[in-house]
Amino acid sequence: MTVRSHLSWPLRWAALALMLGFSAALALWAFEFGREIAGLDGNLKQQLAATQEELAQTRLERDRAQGIANTADSLLKAERATQDSLAAQVRLLQSDNLTLKADLGFFERLLPLGGKEALAVRGMQAEVPVAGRLRYQLLVMQGSRAPADFQGRYELALSGQLDGKGWTQAVAGGARPIRFRQYQRVEGEVDFPPQAVVQSVEVRFVDADGGVRAQQSLKL
Repeated sequence: MTVRSHLSWPLRWAALALMLGFSAALALWAFEFGREIAGLDGNLKQQLAATQEELAQTRLERDRAQGIANTADSLLKAERATQDSLAAQVRLLQSDNLTLKADLGFFERLLPLGGKEALAVRGMQAEVPVAGRLRYQLLVMQGSRAPADFQGRYELALSGQLDGKGWTQAVAGGARPIRFRQYQRVEGEVDFPPQAVVQSVEVRFVDADGGVRAQQSLKL
């Protein structure tokens, strides 16, 4: 025997209405939740786009800053190179200045102390740096304030001992021409027998007519 439960039609309709209402409410909630999710996704996209734009702007500013830094580094290197070049030039000028001071001191020592000599030899110096070679230096000058050009020659002679005997040697090649107005620096080297001992050096200045205008001897 089977027992069946019979509900009245009003109850059945009420239950059906309740189920339909619950389903509608659930659908409405799902719809609203979907809209919220869709809105949130849109905000995320906007924020992502804004972040990407800020990142691109930051990269652009970084590139600009890097370019400025590279330019500044190049300018700094160029400035350092310029400073090194200027320092080298200063050292060269200082060396030239010392040379000029030395030359000035040499000429000051050779200036005549007074008198009205027509021609004079000043500051004659000579040395034998190695055997068989003599190096000499002197200044020849005219004493008057407005002299005429001197044109002539100078002769150099060495004297001393060779093999225990007196020895004399004129400069090889004979007299050397010279021309100047106020003063002239004369220097050079002379070869002689390595066995010889040079004891003195004599220089003579001869004018175009063959007259000896000045001479001086130096003992070593």
